[in-house]
Amino acid sequence: MELGGLIVKAGLVKLTDDDRATLYGAFLTIANKLRGEEREQALALWRRKGKRAFECEQALQVNSSTPPWQRG
Repeated sequence: MELGGLIVKAGLVKLTDDDRATLYGAFLTIANKLRGEEREQALALWRRKGKRAFECEQALQVNSSTPPWQRG
């Protein structure tokens, strides 16, 4: 998947009103964290969260043809 698609998928475009400076600043913050002592912990946490989100989305697609945001 393209990186831009992940940004949209995470909801960051809407949450930041498509403000590219805000998004860039957030990415710089992430990069700084990955340069620090908490690198391994951050990577492990983010990897787990991302993996769970992908698995949840996959399960929803298999179990329903109606997107979750359209369910009542």
